Amino acid sequence: MNRIVVALAASGWLAACSGATETDLPAAIELTAEAAGHFCQMNVLEHPGPKAQVHLAGLDHPLWFSQVRDALAFDRMPEESAEIAVIYVNDMARAVSWDEPGTANWIEISTATFVEGSRRRGGMGAPELVPFSDRAAAEAFAESHGGRVIPFAAIEDAMVLAPVEIDHQPPATHGEGPA
Repeated sequence: MNRIVVALAASGWLAACSGATETDLPAAIELTAEAAGHFCQMNVLEHPGPKAQVHLAGLDHPLWFSQVRDALAFDRMPEESAEIAVIYVNDMARAVSWDEPGTANWIEISTATFVEGSRRRGGMGAPELVPFSDRAAAEAFAESHGGRVIPFAAIEDAMVLAPVEIDHQPPATHGEGPA
C-alpha cells in the first residue's frame, strides 16, 4: 500500500487520539531558485510543468521534484523507507502557464484532481500527472490537451513506476495558456 495513504490514515488516527490537527503537518514552502530536484539535482525552476515538494518526518526542508510523477515514484518505490509527512503539488488551476506553474500555489496531493495521459510532458520530459484543485479546470485541461480526469486514489503504481519514453526535445510551450 502506498506510504502516503498509510501516513495520512495514521495521522488521522493519531490526531483523534492526541488532539493534533491537520495543521500540524509541515506547511508548503515557496519554491525558490535554490531548489534542486531530488533525483536530478537540477534547478527545479528551470523546468516547465507542475512541481512537487515532499516533506519527510523530522526534516525542516522538503525534497523538491521537477515533476509530480517523480514525487509519486519516490513515495511508491519499495526501497524508500523515509517517513513522508505530506506531499504538496502545484495547483495548475492557479498556474500562470505551463512554463510558470507557480512558486506558492501548493495543494496537498491527496486533495488534487489529476489529468493523466495528456499530451503535455513534465519538466523532465516524461508523461505527467497534472494536479488541479478544481475539477472543472482539470476537465478543461483534458479537453485541450487530451488525457482523462482522475482522483488521487485512482493513480496506479504503473503510472509512476513503469518505464517511459522520455521526450528529450525542449517543450514548445511559450505563449500558451495556464496549462
